[in-house]
Amino acid sequence: MSESAGEKTFAPTPKRRQDAAKKGDVLRSRELSTAVVILFGAAWLALAGPWLLGDLAGLLRGSLIFDRRSIMNFDIGPLLISILTTVLLPLATLAVPIMLLAVAAQLGFGEGRWVGGNLAFKGSRLNPLSGLKRMFGMNGLIEMGKGLLKVGLLGAIAFAWGRGWFETITGLGKGNLSQQLTAGWSALTSLLFALAAGLIVIALVDVPVQWARRNQRLKMSHQEMRDENKEAEGSPEAKAARRQRQREIAMGSVGNAMRQAQFVLTNPTHFSVAMAYDPEKASAPIVLAKGRGEKALAMRELARELEVPMLELPQLARSVYFTTHENQTIREELYSAIAAVLAFVYSLKRGENPRVPQIDVPVTLRFDADGRLPS
Repeated sequence: MSESAGEKTFAPTPKRRQDAAKKGDVLRSRELSTAVVILFGAAWLALAGPWLLGDLAGLLRGSLIFDRRSIMNFDIGPLLISILTTVLLPLATLAVPIMLLAVAAQLGFGEGRWVGGNLAFKGSRLNPLSGLKRMFGMNGLIEMGKGLLKVGLLGAIAFAWGRGWFETITGLGKGNLSQQLTAGWSALTSLLFALAAGLIVIALVDVPVQWARRNQRLKMSHQEMRDENKEAEGSPEAKAARRQRQREIAMGSVGNAMRQAQFVLTNPTHFSVAMAYDPEKASAPIVLAKGRGEKALAMRELARELEVPMLELPQLARSVYFTTHENQTIREELYSAIAAVLAFVYSLKRGENPRVPQIDVPVTLRFDADGRLPS
């Protein structure tokens, strides 16, 4: 083989991704969280900023107006309470949504999982060698490159913003206080919007990069694929699910058909065809039921329970399956083959011990497992 069993070349399966997510290995993008937070903060300043400025201006005016009694009975407590009640409510409308947005952004990419184990103490995080490996390894170089690109892009955005707002910024300190505060507030919000736009561009690049890195990290070897398939097929849950599915099928129309069947053709695991022959009902054998996959398994289970003879004749089973619908007679080309099977079944019912007949299926009806004829 040109590919070693341990080489990880297969894309991760859904189970592999789920298991990794349970251990805390989920898709993360700090750039996306930062972009979302900065964008919301800029929008809040633009919409709710005048509210906060108005309250602060009123608080300032109230603090500068006092009389003799205020001086004689000075008490800083009411003043602090007034400041807190004025500032806390606007800030709460900023802080709470920002925290929720930051958590939602990570949970959205982390498949909605909160992994408490990531908060637990891990001694490996204090290992200097591990730290150096993270710093100077491939991941460290990628993060350093991202950092340099981010600084360059945001620096260019800030420079362009500064050139556009240069006159406004240098003009601060002239005119009345209200105008200066309004101009400064507008400059700050415009800068945040510009930086948020840059961060969104960075996030749009970072998210596919993080997805590709995680996908590469979770790739599987051929042996891991086989082990996972074996575990899934052999697990008690999978077996119970198959048995339940077979019971559900057996309780339907297949159960009635199997009670009337004289024999079942199999292939040997993929297909099952239940048949019977009654000259008073039809001139040729009839297909009572047929199925593949789980339905075929259910038919075989019922055949064992009802003691219906089963013959493992793959080519004949496929030929009947692909050429005849349920409750229809078989094609004329298969008469001789099915007649040999009927003779074998009748011998069994008489208590004889006949040999399984050698069946010859016409070349034009030799289907493969996908229903294709030979070219």
